[in-house]
Amino acid sequence: MIPHNRSTTTREMGMVILALLPGFFALTWIFGPGALVHAAIMVPAAILAESMILLIRGRSPASTISDLSSILTALLLAAALPPLLPWWMAIMGVLFAIILAKQLYGGLGQNPFNPAMVGYVILLISFPLEMTSWLPPSGIEGATMGLSQTVQIILGIGEHQPLDTLTGATPLDAMKTALDQGFTIRESQEMVPVGIMAGAGWEWVNLAFLAGGLLLLITGTISWQIPVSMLVALHLTAFFFNTVDPANFTTPLYHLLSGGIMLGAFFIATDPVTASTTPVGRIWFGAGIGVLVYIIRTWGGYPDAVAFSVLLMNMLAPLIDHFTRPAIYGEQRGDNE
Repeated sequence: MIPHNRSTTTREMGMVILALLPGFFALTWIFGPGALVHAAIMVPAAILAESMILLIRGRSPASTISDLSSILTALLLAAALPPLLPWWMAIMGVLFAIILAKQLYGGLGQNPFNPAMVGYVILLISFPLEMTSWLPPSGIEGATMGLSQTVQIILGIGEHQPLDTLTGATPLDAMKTALDQGFTIRESQEMVPVGIMAGAGWEWVNLAFLAGGLLLLITGTISWQIPVSMLVALHLTAFFFNTVDPANFTTPLYHLLSGGIMLGAFFIATDPVTASTTPVGRIWFGAGIGVLVYIIRTWGGYPDAVAFSVLLMNMLAPLIDHFTRPAIYGEQRGDNE
């Protein structure tokens, strides 16, 4: 639940923003400053969009925007976007997140779906090529591009190389494509840039977001049930299939350190508004996301499935809470049903 005290909400949102910093540092170090440029564009757009909607609804923007939720939504979406995504697509995503997924339902505390993931999925469905094209990690196929060139490409100004000569599929996407074409894991790894533990560069991004997530756990900003159950469920599912057929199913570690898993586990799935609220319910909620991520990654049409999995479980959160709510002393489970 969102705390009734607005200052408490602001502190918790601020802590989440602080915990995102290691992940943004890793993204910038490995893939260039695209995430920072997107954040600089999307945060003002999110604040402006929320202000306009609140004014239309006859409410004061100042008190609502001060809770930092719109800023956090923009930062979460910026962390998930490819580094060279055009500026207008990034703004479109954050507008959908703030207006459609949040304010249309009444604002903070009333939205049933995670706003950042709604914006991400709308962009992914609308612009699949642009949303799955990433820069190669620093040190692979040349150095990471600088701030000036990144800004020019995102804003579409100046002369620069076509995007298809600069970007390519992520290791997770390339691995999935190779496996779908009948190659084994070993053969696929010869065609896909592989790092120490997972896709090249992505293991460090995920470890950085893991560090931020641990900060949230230590400070009590989030509870442990959702991230732990999500990661354990993904690990166990991947372990089972990898044990049965290691030639065609990747290792659990590869799944845990590829794509947006740690960002999703600690920063997105734990959204107190759209997740399950009971202790037992959070375990089922997180486990459901972990299993769905593996299913969609392995047999679905998208290489990374965090956004779809979170939104699907957002739909089930009220039902999970209904069946896992603690019994009130002196009341039987079916008394009020």
